[in-house]
Amino acid sequence: MVIEKNKVVSLVYELQVDGEVIESLNEDRPLTFIYGTGALLPKFEANISGLKVGDAFSFELKSEDAYGLATEDAVVEIPKSVFEIDGEFDNEMVKEGNAIPMMDGEGNRLNGVVVAVNAETITMDFNHPLAGDDLSFKGSVVEVREASAEELEHGHIHAAGGCGEGCNSDCSSDEGCCGGGCN
Repeated sequence: MVIEKNKVVSLVYELQVDGEVIESLNEDRPLTFIYGTGALLPKFEANISGLKVGDAFSFELKSEDAYGLATEDAVVEIPKSVFEIDGEFDNEMVKEGNAIPMMDGEGNRLNGVVVAVNAETITMDFNHPLAGDDLSFKGSVVEVREASAEELEHGHIHAAGGCGEGCNSDCSSDEGCCGGGCN
């Protein structure tokens, strides 16, 4: 079976940036996803299309084809009051270098890194951590299988036994298969 749209694919790989390994996935913890659903970078998927179990791959994605270039527009000032809990500023969470999960005005989740804590504002960088980096991947395909109707309907893979086994059966919650690490 070859990698094509709506197949569940498991890969092991090593990701390098400037010759430094920044991520390494093995068969105990492969990357598993439904191919063609938009979950991965388009150029990444293009480089593995048509491969089958046992096939090796090695390719580079230029920053423009990965997470883009870092932009100044993604560095913003946020009022310090946004980070208050019960009227108290959270000094432990909001310090330089910490990544903080946030939500934009449309309810989209995003992570920002605290760049500076100022008197009235917090400077946050919402660029992807790999923005501006060229990515080098080297790995192999460890599994290709048909996606179940339920996986295709939900747009993500399920743990053995389907959604609900070993995790919250409500897939729409953050504790269930959609975000609780049950996949």
